[in-house]
Amino acid sequence: MTEVVEKLNDLEVVKRNGKKVAWNGTKIAVAIKKGFDSIIENEEYKYKEEDINKVYNAVIDKIEKDYANAGKIKIETIQDLIEDELKKEGYEDVYKSFSEYRERRNVSRKVFFGEKKQHKFLKSIEGLGLKSAFEEDAKRENANVDGDTPMGTMLQYGSTVSKEFAKAYLMKPKFAEAHENGDIHIHDMDFMPMGTTTCCQIDLNKLFNGGFSTGHGHLREPNDIMSYSALAAIAIQANQNDQHGGQSIPAFDYYLAPGVLKTFKKQFKQGINDFLEYSEFGNFINMDRIAKDIDKLKTIEIDLSDFDYYAKDSEEVKRLFKLAYDKAMQKTDRITYQAMEAFIHNLNTMHSRAGAQVPFSSINFGTDTSPEGRMVMRNYLMATDAGLGHGETPIFPISIFKVKEGVNYNPGDPNYDLFKLSCQVSAKRLFPNFSFIDSSFNLAAYDPNDYRTEVGYMGCRTRVMSNVADPNKAITPGRGNLSFTSINLPRLGIKHGKVSGKLDIDAFFKELEEKMDLVKDQLLERFEIQCNKRIYNFPFLLGQGVWIDSEKLKTTDRLRKVLKHGTLTIGFIGLAECLKALIGKHHGESKEARELGYKIIEFMRSKTDEYAEKYNLNFSLIATPAEGLSGRFTNMDKAIYGKIKGVTDRDYYTNSFHVPVYYDISIAKKLEIEGPYHNLTNGGHISYVELDGDTAMNTEAFEKIVRMMHDNNIGYGAINHPVDRDPVCGYTGVIGDYCPGCGRKEGEGVPIERIKNASLTNLGR
Repeated sequence: MTEVVEKLNDLEVVKRNGKKVAWNGTKIAVAIKKGFDSIIENEEYKYKEEDINKVYNAVIDKIEKDYANAGKIKIETIQDLIEDELKKEGYEDVYKSFSEYRERRNVSRKVFFGEKKQHKFLKSIEGLGLKSAFEEDAKRENANVDGDTPMGTMLQYGSTVSKEFAKAYLMKPKFAEAHENGDIHIHDMDFMPMGTTTCCQIDLNKLFNGGFSTGHGHLREPNDIMSYSALAAIAIQANQNDQHGGQSIPAFDYYLAPGVLKTFKKQFKQGINDFLEYSEFGNFINMDRIAKDIDKLKTIEIDLSDFDYYAKDSEEVKRLFKLAYDKAMQKTDRITYQAMEAFIHNLNTMHSRAGAQVPFSSINFGTDTSPEGRMVMRNYLMATDAGLGHGETPIFPISIFKVKEGVNYNPGDPNYDLFKLSCQVSAKRLFPNFSFIDSSFNLAAYDPNDYRTEVGYMGCRTRVMSNVADPNKAITPGRGNLSFTSINLPRLGIKHGKVSGKLDIDAFFKELEEKMDLVKDQLLERFEIQCNKRIYNFPFLLGQGVWIDSEKLKTTDRLRKVLKHGTLTIGFIGLAECLKALIGKHHGESKEARELGYKIIEFMRSKTDEYAEKYNLNFSLIATPAEGLSGRFTNMDKAIYGKIKGVTDRDYYTNSFHVPVYYDISIAKKLEIEGPYHNLTNGGHISYVELDGDTAMNTEAFEKIVRMMHDNNIGYGAINHPVDRDPVCGYTGVIGDYCPGCGRKEGEGVPIERIKNASLTNLGR
């Protein structure tokens, strides 16, 4: 079939307006697939990929036989051939659906747009109003929005029309065509007209200092840990309305530590009053002066002898001071726990975007060794361990514990106890994940005296660090990704690999370079749209100074001078399937594949570095965070090339550079193979380890895996394991056929809830 398709490369397709375009067999495959996809039975897909491929091959054969020599074919003729073949093969329901849809499109062109302006708006929104999320891909594109709810559907209407507007008016046809054909995937295309950026690491210090406005009211500077945590959640919610991606806090412990100190001061003053003011000593002790001295405290761990001046050699007064201090510490600790509990509950329930979406939130912590920062972290981990109501495992924020030798990694490190606690909690609740400052690429920018140089990850894996636009601002806070587009690697492998019958590695790299140049140009085109916006387009992100340097902008300024600090990122899907198509084995199976896989991603990284130097912008390479995208590419390639063992025979392509989850490999070997790719993917990465059984019962083994990640130069890692919950009795842990808590059998009554960390990575926005 590949030879037949190649024979048609000189064939021209005549569109309805008479314009001639180059032959593209992919579009025919996609059209046939959509016809089959429109048929479901009892909420399940009715047909198999073989059915689609059979019709596709027959249509291509017919075109080659009857039209190749003519040199041209009308688009209506191609559609007629598809209908003929559907009838011939007995797919009557698909034929009827395809034919009716074709007729509706003909009518809508005449009624709504006329013959000269044929856009796809109606085509795109038909499915939103008439189909469920099960049937319509557009309703499932963002897993963090329920496309079946009224507000969710409303958002999807806007999203779909915006996407078609972007393709019709804002981008060159070659970019839209490459996306439609499945050669590339332009992420969050629906937000292109608005010029939004993807994500941001929020510097809470800038917001807390003097307070901030959400656009619906000004919030004063927080003065206790409860208000600190509340405003942190509000900041995430507010910023979510200005960006299409996730929101992260890069140094949660450092930012919230001052709230603990403020709370302690209040409680200590209150304790002094309670114990001394109405005692026999109240007449000779200056309460106002004590309050002023307490206000000067820099930490909650104090030397009480500093207050001996007030005791005037009275041991009883010293005892009362000690009681007041101990009481203040107890209350501060309890209030901090309540604040962390409220923060977690808020981020799992508060909505953004017209109430249709919970913000995709992440927090990074682990390195603040102050007593206040440690109290924040300990209580956050304890609140995560406790879960939500009825013991539910909280999904947000996706928490990330920053591991650093000398800070928390080894016995004797000041935060070693918190590292141990983080492993214990993650073994039960999936989170926190772990990032590693000691990884070569993260350590390069690290300054132990400046926590802003500590790497911060988005929960989905995105990172920023180096800054070619301004090397003096190679920090995490206030920066994020501008946009990213992913390349379909398996398709290139199929076209140029052994599976096609003629392995040509040089041709593979030549086309990969072409695709990267195409994506680079598309990202630059989108960057111009973003740069032409102004502060008032992003009242919180820019108006409140969240994005780095945005406080320096004038009202009339364009945004290039600040957006240059963000990243323009090229991503990829399915390295494993690409290698299988090229040489018959993936990088988990052979040394040859491992070397070729590294060469491919190294080539991609060298190209992004080349772009960064040429344009003085932060072009980077990302290991794409999108399981949903991997399914889209697979479905399209399956329709074109059929089922290819090890390549298109599953419902998904393997995530980025990962060794396939179905491949039997040791944890140590998997991390050894994937580690080198973290160094190449400077725009973001993650490695998962899949475990069976109840990891909460073996935290030593869990910690050992985290240490393996550290030793294999992993930048960001997660340990995925079963987290089951019985909503009837509240039991949380591994549940087999019977619930250990109440004994009820799986399938009796309310279903058992089963959560996996890996399923969260397609919640990008």
